[in-house]
Amino acid sequence: MLGWLWSIIVGGLIGFVAGLIINRDVPGGVIGNIIAGLVGAWIGQSLLGSWGPSLAGMAVVPSILGAIILVLILSLIMNVRKRKD
Repeated sequence: MLGWLWSIIVGGLIGFVAGLIINRDVPGGVIGNIIAGLVGAWIGQSLLGSWGPSLAGMAVVPSILGAIILVLILSLIMNVRKRKD
């Protein structure tokens, strides 16, 4: 019943860890961390599969790697956008 809440919490933590690993802020703060974690989990598991430890139905290692990819792409887009302004 509270599976969606657990997914949001784990997604937020995955987004936060991805931001820490690459030392870049996730645009959008806490909401950005949650979105980056959830979308990153989808990207990582789609590209790398579901291996390693799992929390809330998300394989942790591929999810973090997917979130890192997403945060890098978002930060590059935000930097290009800032340069234009």
